[in-house]
Amino acid sequence: MGGSCTQRRPAGRRQVLFPFLLPLFYPALCEQIRYSIPEELAKGSVVGNLAKDLGLSVLDVSARKLRVSAEKLLFNVDAESGDLLVKDRIDREQICKERRRCELQLEAVVENPLNIFHVIVVVEDINDHAPQFDKKEIHLEIFESVSSGTRISLDPATDPDINTNSVKDYQLSPNPYFSLMVRVNSDGSKYPELSLEKPLDREKQRSHSLILTALDGGGPPRSATAQIEISVKDTNDNPPVFSKDEYRISISENLPPGSSVLLLTATDQDEGANAEIHYYFRSTAQSTRHMFSLDEKTGMIKNNQSLDFEDIERYTMEVEAKDGGGLSTQCKVIIDILDENDNSPEIIITSLSDEILEGSLPGMVVALFKTRDRDSGGNGEVTCHIGRDVPFKIYSSSNNYYKLVTDGALDREQTLEYSVTITATDRGKPPLSSSTTITLHITDINDNAPVFHQTSYVVHVAENNPPGTSIAQVSASDPDLGPNGHVSYSILASDLEPRALSSYVSVSAQSGVVFAQRAFDHEQLRAFELTLQARDHGSPALSANVSLRVLVGDLNDNAPRVLYPALGPDGSALFDTVPRAAQPGYLVTKVVAVDADSGHNAWLSYHVLQASEPGLFSVGLRTGEVRTARALGDRDAARQRLLVAVRDGGQPPLSATATLLLVFADSLQEALPDLSDHSEPTDPQAELQFYLVVALALISVLFLLAVILAVALHLRHSSSPAAWGCFQPGVCVKSGPVVPPNYSEGTLPYSYNLCVAHTGKTEFNFLRCSDPLHSTQDIVCGDSPGALIPLQSGNDLTSHPETQTPWVQ
Repeated sequence: MGGSCTQRRPAGRRQVLFPFLLPLFYPALCEQIRYSIPEELAKGSVVGNLAKDLGLSVLDVSARKLRVSAEKLLFNVDAESGDLLVKDRIDREQICKERRRCELQLEAVVENPLNIFHVIVVVEDINDHAPQFDKKEIHLEIFESVSSGTRISLDPATDPDINTNSVKDYQLSPNPYFSLMVRVNSDGSKYPELSLEKPLDREKQRSHSLILTALDGGGPPRSATAQIEISVKDTNDNPPVFSKDEYRISISENLPPGSSVLLLTATDQDEGANAEIHYYFRSTAQSTRHMFSLDEKTGMIKNNQSLDFEDIERYTMEVEAKDGGGLSTQCKVIIDILDENDNSPEIIITSLSDEILEGSLPGMVVALFKTRDRDSGGNGEVTCHIGRDVPFKIYSSSNNYYKLVTDGALDREQTLEYSVTITATDRGKPPLSSSTTITLHITDINDNAPVFHQTSYVVHVAENNPPGTSIAQVSASDPDLGPNGHVSYSILASDLEPRALSSYVSVSAQSGVVFAQRAFDHEQLRAFELTLQARDHGSPALSANVSLRVLVGDLNDNAPRVLYPALGPDGSALFDTVPRAAQPGYLVTKVVAVDADSGHNAWLSYHVLQASEPGLFSVGLRTGEVRTARALGDRDAARQRLLVAVRDGGQPPLSATATLLLVFADSLQEALPDLSDHSEPTDPQAELQFYLVVALALISVLFLLAVILAVALHLRHSSSPAAWGCFQPGVCVKSGPVVPPNYSEGTLPYSYNLCVAHTGKTEFNFLRCSDPLHSTQDIVCGDSPGALIPLQSGNDLTSHPETQTPWVQ
């Protein structure tokens, strides 16, 4: 332990100390204490007695505040013993990475006086990591033609440990074809290699599986394995073959740079990589290599620069085709450069039909034209062509004369017109060309039938619809022009009676709107189907049919009809007997009703409207079953009357009633006296209504007689005839809205026409007023009864604001 001043570290933070303090503890800065510990030492383990190594007593540890400092404090000092203890986990591979020497620099500080000592802790490696391969599976491909003794390098395993704990050896699973060789580099690292012991035969064994194991030198040693999969590839025994041994072409000197000159093609009968061919220049002048480029994959030769006939007339090159297995073949390519052509050909149209019927047969002549070129020889020989996207082609009829004919179907609906560009090209080097464009219009024929927008139509119509209402609309389109595209609609067939069809529906020939000619009844006709036809006006006319299904929806227009209990021949209700000892829930009878509607409109419910003894019977809400709700009491009458209402589920609901006469008797003979001797028990509510009506009628008659008598007496004894004037047409007000009084708010459901004149005393007069009134009066008269008209001095009449509305029966 301990050391000399042979190693010195930069002062670091100590540079802030004042210069005059440096002589005080400068000797202490040179002191070094060195410890060596293994990595992964447990926390609290003793590294060494730092106090003893520094020459301090146990008492000095706390008195002089012995402590250590570092960038990352992994150690601390026991204040009692002065031992240097492990404070945190020490992982050599994490702290020192791949450095072979791992040292931790600490500074031990004591006070009184202040001294600093350098402490170095050397961390020794332990075998805490196993070797590891980068890939768990190694895939190799080896040709079966590889000779014995061939070595194949493998990726080595890695181990973060060092020295003897790192990778020490490799092992290979037993195999008759391969053995393992370990190569040692100058730095001591070891690399595994496979050595082929005997030739491979793909036909016998297509693949080999090996296990490579890496071992380190620790105790005990750690290991890692990798799976080696070796695929034996087929031998390349067929070289590529060119279609020609020598290629000779001629190109123009005006060929733009980057143009394709020649495509070389070689074939190989092998498969896979053995058939992948690459192309290379061989024995070719450097000037040729600069002028032309060869695509290694496609074999396409292109010119890199502009060609000049005056410089070089011919280029010669050798091209090698090599497959993936290394076999190759060669061919010779000769490129002749031709002189330029300086006259363009001309196109002269001699005949043209600019309108063509669609549907014309292929081969119909559309235009005639000729070409002319002032050059001679090959530069004056002209060929013509047109674009590939038009249904036309060119035929050469004679020397320099051509025909433009149709070469496919013409459809005006797809293309209205064609712009055909005719290009004439001479055979010069380079060839010159000229072009002209002609426009050809396609005329229409009736070749398209109308097409409905839907394959079928389904409409829903509520019953009781007003006649003449539109219920649906069908629509068809025709891409033709004029009359060929004008569509008319008609009804072709129906599942209705032919004679009754016109009385049910009709269709507009122009718009395709379908009208209902009558009100539909869901109970009579729930659905019907029509076949509608759309027909154009072409010659001959074309048509299309579509089905229209009309579904008549139900409305709640039928009230329920009671089937049971039925009425007797005289219209009276029949009776049913109930045993006197019937217990609660006893089935007495069942009300059966039907409704001609459907759905919710025919969903019936049963309710008790009136009963002689409420609570004695109950009716099933949906079944209509009448059952006893309780046992018959001593005070209950033997004869019972039950009024049942049958209501449907429509909105608003409709209903019907059924009257049940029930007699409690144990036999028919016991029930006959109740049916013959006793009249039907009176209904208290009906009797009360009857008495009220009689009372109201009597009161109304008495009141009417009193009013008539009072008015008659008043008119008889009156000295002023003006009271009769209110009945004259000129006095009563006829203009303006008049609201009669409402007498229905009382108990009298009758309306009266009353004229009352006030002349200073309360009197009622129904006699005519012969003279106008001379004083301020109120008159109730006129064509509209109940209008109160105030009369002011003079002839000024106005409507009184207080009016009443009569009760109308």
